[in-house]
Amino acid sequence: MKKTTFLVSSLVFVLTVEVANADFTFGTATNLGPTVNSAYVEWGPSISADGLSLYFGSRRAGAYGPEDIYVTTRATTSDLWGDAVNLGSPVNNSKWEQLPSISVDGLTLFFSGNWSGGYGSDDLWFTTRQTKDDSWNTPVNLGATVNRSSADWTPSISADGLELYFCSDRSGGYGQYDLWVTRRETLQDPWGSPVNLGPNVNSSYREISMSISHDNRLLFFGSNRPGGSGGFDLWVTRRETANDPWGEPVNLGPIVNSSATYDQTPSISADGSTLFFYSNRQGASGDGDIYQAPVIPIVDLNGDGIVDSADMCIMIGYWGTNNSLCDIGPMPWGDRVVDVEDLKVLAEHLFEEVNDPTLLAHWKLDEEEGKIAYDSVGTNDGVIIGLPQWRFEDGAVDGALELDGTTFIAFDPVLNPADGPFSVLVWVKGGGPGQVIASSGRANWLMTDAATGELMTELSDVGQNGDSLGPEAVITDGNWHRIAFTWDGANARLYVDTLLVAEDAQDGLVNSSARLLLGASIDREPGTYWTGLIDDIRIYDRIISP
Repeated sequence: MKKTTFLVSSLVFVLTVEVANADFTFGTATNLGPTVNSAYVEWGPSISADGLSLYFGSRRAGAYGPEDIYVTTRATTSDLWGDAVNLGSPVNNSKWEQLPSISVDGLTLFFSGNWSGGYGSDDLWFTTRQTKDDSWNTPVNLGATVNRSSADWTPSISADGLELYFCSDRSGGYGQYDLWVTRRETLQDPWGSPVNLGPNVNSSYREISMSISHDNRLLFFGSNRPGGSGGFDLWVTRRETANDPWGEPVNLGPIVNSSATYDQTPSISADGSTLFFYSNRQGASGDGDIYQAPVIPIVDLNGDGIVDSADMCIMIGYWGTNNSLCDIGPMPWGDRVVDVEDLKVLAEHLFEEVNDPTLLAHWKLDEEEGKIAYDSVGTNDGVIIGLPQWRFEDGAVDGALELDGTTFIAFDPVLNPADGPFSVLVWVKGGGPGQVIASSGRANWLMTDAATGELMTELSDVGQNGDSLGPEAVITDGNWHRIAFTWDGANARLYVDTLLVAEDAQDGLVNSSARLLLGASIDREPGTYWTGLIDDIRIYDRIISP
């Protein structure tokens, strides 16, 4: 069965220096349908740990107040959601009840409300029940340690029940609304004083809703900060362990986010397979609906378009390590060790064809005529400068283009190396010492050493004037070689014919948004043009294992 997946942005997960982070994609977001959504607002979903109950707020007619909390259930995670049911009194009353968060055992429900007896315009409350079959008890205010005279809302309880995240416009923040967390030592202890998540997560804009992952390592949230697709977008921040600081937030990208005013109130399932959220995008049945998007691990480890034994061999090669490429289980973002959990995930996808959304550009060079090198996956077509010499039967993969030392291909910028990890792969044959295969901006990305003809790169954190990375791997011997440069946010690597031939630590790479040249150096000096065949060029915005 062919499966098509879509990228969040691989800059989310392997592009930081925390290289033990798996990459994953999102599938197309779908509306939960009329049993859940209505002609009114439905938002603030909270999925139960077993995936069989979804709590949310709704402003539909027939409620106890302007907004009530509802629940929809299903028999299995493969079934459709049933009709939404109002939780009734004493949870709902004539005031506002909204933005619920269900505990992992399903026995405590946190929510936002503006009930009398609170401390501010909105407070955090909770209600409990003895078993899942019992009724909910009268809600209790979390108290003055947590709630203030401010608006405190959108709670998200951690799986262990020891951290409660929420947003607030209280003093001491960085924007109009910030994300905060209150903690307790045990489930029997009182909640401690809330702590702001700091300027790495919060901005001068609004951060207003969040969902903590089951392993406490990812925090999804909504924000109207710059860099999004619409008004409020969904973002994610990551930490290596529960004791580490949160990393730089990254936008979830255009597959999940839309141009609508609101994409927010996320809820990530316990198994990490589904993200639920609210959106008022085009197609919503009312003023805003609840959607879901599947979360899919990237399992095509070598980027060849199919999940097969080659990917399994790569995983086995990194067995027992924290390799970011292979750490895809038990959640899509892994558990920091390559083991049987990752192999299980890979096995579930064996022999699936992959339409890889991380493949930014693929120039097959099979045109046979003309002066355009067409991009088979996007719109990054290139112009051939000089006289093209097409070799339609002599390529490493079907046809190829022969460069004569004066001809090269120019493309509009494909990516900026400074933005995050990526991979560049090229088939080459021929060439000579000191010649350049790919360059852009301030650095030659792939080239040969002027003295030996060995593969090297000048792409580093200080540009072409930095120390080059060169292995003992001659590629100018007249044979076809598949060469690659990858950067994972911490290490630059060179490959020749699937073998890692050089590696060096790089905290960052040179900032460059200039056009990409294939077959010419950045300054196009005589003698640096490539003389030989070039074929099947691929650029990914993630790490792959060539």
